[in-house]
Amino acid sequence: MKVIKIIKDVVCFLYQWLIFFPIFFVLTILTAITVMIFSPLFGNKFWGYYPPKWWSRLTCWLALCRVKVTGRENLDPKQSYVFVANHQGAFDIFLVYGFLNQNIKWVQKQSLRKIPLVGKASEIAGHVFVDNSSAVSRAITIQKAKKQIVDGVSMMMFPEGSRTRDGKLGRFKRGAFQIAIDMGLPIVPLTINGSYDVLNARSRIIHPGKMELIIHKPISTENLTEKDIPALIQQARDNIYADLWEKYK
Repeated sequence: MKVIKIIKDVVCFLYQWLIFFPIFFVLTILTAITVMIFSPLFGNKFWGYYPPKWWSRLTCWLALCRVKVTGRENLDPKQSYVFVANHQGAFDIFLVYGFLNQNIKWVQKQSLRKIPLVGKASEIAGHVFVDNSSAVSRAITIQKAKKQIVDGVSMMMFPEGSRTRDGKLGRFKRGAFQIAIDMGLPIVPLTINGSYDVLNARSRIIHPGKMELIIHKPISTENLTEKDIPALIQQARDNIYADLWEKYK
């Protein structure tokens, strides 16, 4: 079994560096340039979403990953939501962006702004970069995020903050839930399965496999206040946990 695993790792490594990364690099540059050119001219609601959506889909297919999505019937395309998901691995972004089928703006780490072309394209597309340097900076970040959630556009956040180190579900932070209550928007939990095995925080090799995105029913925040946040967090976390594959529980 160990020999077979070594052979698989070698094959994955060669495919990753000889095929996946060269094509992914070109796709990324083309997508970033498209967003940077057309979003300022025609608005980022379309051009900040659809090119990255297809970039994400192509990335999943290029990585030879099989994708299953359930629960799309729970969503109204004209309604804005705050989506929250567990954060298993690097491919979570491609899975959600490519297959959720909802126009979303991401709340991203400040460090991603430094990525050449991608950081600038993300800014132009209307994604929000988190600044955790101070309470004032965090408040400004939240205000920027709120401005993007209009006309059916939704927000996407990973309340764990960073990728899991062991595949298990971590503690949730309050930010996404505070925004949802402040704006009176429903929270939609998303369960992600499989991306931990494809490319987790400890791995440097992409392993093709099955990924699953489960869209849960929206949780209303109507008439909720800040004191209700702990219960709201627990409800969303419980929904996500319930549909995790057993090996991730």
